[in-house]
Amino acid sequence: MPRTSPAVALEALLAGNGRFVAGTPGHPNQDAARRAELAPGQEPFAVVLGCSDSRLAAEIIFDQGLGDLFVVRTAGHVLGSEVLGSVEYATTVLGSRLVVVLGHDSCGAVAAARAAVEDGFTANGFVRDVVERVTPSVLAARAAGLTEDSDIIDEHIRHTVSLLLERSRVLSDQVEAGEVAVVGLGYDLADGSARIVASRGAVSHDALSAVGQA
Repeated sequence: MPRTSPAVALEALLAGNGRFVAGTPGHPNQDAARRAELAPGQEPFAVVLGCSDSRLAAEIIFDQGLGDLFVVRTAGHVLGSEVLGSVEYATTVLGSRLVVVLGHDSCGAVAAARAAVEDGFTANGFVRDVVERVTPSVLAARAAGLTEDSDIIDEHIRHTVSLLLERSRVLSDQVEAGEVAVVGLGYDLADGSARIVASRGAVSHDALSAVGQA
């Protein structure tokens, strides 16, 4: 897909997810011709910041192929400087028009952060750093009276979307200018569907209605 608008990029992702859920994926852009076409360079239409969970492979669940998505993955989709730099690279250099934060149910990072808050469980090694980065989302959910796992996971997705824009002036300027949008999606491991949890930028309101996700 050539460079496009944030709304069209979102529509392409959700359409691909629909094919995946229906069991009719098209497996686009995965042949030798596509490899040759991409050899000189890439123009992914979206950047996906997703959890590293092995059940959450972006190109598969959105039915995309080589060169379509610029994917950044960390446990619990936590943010660090290297993640922020990767996202900025995708939107400023590669021309990606959509940034997706991709979370999912039964997230181990969120469960560990919740255990740390509620039971005082402390993770070892660098896992502790991941848990500490997710903890603010758990605390925010508790402050809002949210207790269900699904609600806490949605809050973590929303928090990551907000944090991206708070920490990256480059990204926030692009969103304000209408060049890029940031969307938080929640993925259901059992049925394979992705739903919109949060949106910032040019895919809100009318654009979301256009893709049937208002």
